[in-house]
Amino acid sequence: MTRILGIDPGSQRTGVGIVDADATGRCTHVFHTALVVGGEKDFPRRLKAIFDGLQALIAEYQPAEVAIERVFLAKNPDSALKLGQARGAAICAVVDRDLAVLEYSPMQIKNAVVGRGVAEKTQVQHMVGVLLGLTAKLQADAADALAVAITHAHSRGLADRTGVLPAQMMRRRGWRR
Repeated sequence: MTRILGIDPGSQRTGVGIVDADATGRCTHVFHTALVVGGEKDFPRRLKAIFDGLQALIAEYQPAEVAIERVFLAKNPDSALKLGQARGAAICAVVDRDLAVLEYSPMQIKNAVVGRGVAEKTQVQHMVGVLLGLTAKLQADAADALAVAITHAHSRGLADRTGVLPAQMMRRRGWRR
């Protein structure tokens, strides 16, 4: 079993999902939450809260691999910049613990979990619950983070079975120090 941390970065809430995955990509739920950082008094404190929160979860759950959602284009430039900075804080928290970070686009994640790259958010939430055997309704950001972890588990499972690394892994092995 490999423990995978999935991260859905956000400047108000950063979703975190942890699964254990076997060699075939089958996942077992370990933990999920949303780090709510919107209440911090200024934006730099939000970034610190993301960094500190992820560091604490990494120390507690000891993931072996980490995956994060790639930034998508936003209509509002200010929102896109803040999302990028939140993502950077998350990546730094992981890399500071000497873990590689692999990235997946929203389309890749939706395709891996729902089977359609243009799935609705509610469909992703539902399928994450089905795949992990969870009965309670999932908070959206936590569900997205679990979806990132599931996507990585499926990608690595395919790579293990076929001996062919996913294109993303061949291009670069992820973010490292």
